[in-house]
Amino acid sequence: MNPMRHLPNLITAARLILTSLLAVLLMFVEEEKKGLAVLCCLLFTIAAVTDLLDGYVARRYGAVSTLGKLLDPLADKLLVTTALIMLIPLNRLPAWIALLILSRELLVTGLRGIASSAGIVVAASGLGKIKSITQYVGLGILIFPLGVLPIPFLHHLGLFLVYIALVLTLWSGADYFYRLRRVFLAEEDSNQA
Repeated sequence: MNPMRHLPNLITAARLILTSLLAVLLMFVEEEKKGLAVLCCLLFTIAAVTDLLDGYVARRYGAVSTLGKLLDPLADKLLVTTALIMLIPLNRLPAWIALLILSRELLVTGLRGIASSAGIVVAASGLGKIKSITQYVGLGILIFPLGVLPIPFLHHLGLFLVYIALVLTLWSGADYFYRLRRVFLAEEDSNQA
């Protein structure tokens, strides 16, 4: 029996807990509460690192599980969704960016579900991983308060990275649809038969 078999799922569960805590704390972030914003940035960063860590541990120790396959992408999406939505009332992120990113995530999740029901598993692409890292860095910078570091354009940098992440998000979404086009073609063929 593998003593590490539950560790990836525990790491994923920690990300879900951190995401919940982040959502609550971001409700109280204001420009004058820089310490709280730094704490939120730290929580977000730790949660983002767990996204990389749980997959690595699962592969390294052969602890990939069905529960992990379900919870890991869910936890990732909840973390990004929390940051996107909570940054809107702080005026650090335009709502339309959050809408486009979240729409893509819902469409790809639906597509993966359809593909899974057809017995097709689509692994995350390198483009999707670059997209996730860019999202995490950009959102983390946007959570971090201005005036703590001597970088006056910090939030502009974060927003620029989120714009890059948006392009990568849409591009990787189109890539998923392209790679899974056979699912739709097979469905059309079965409907015509």
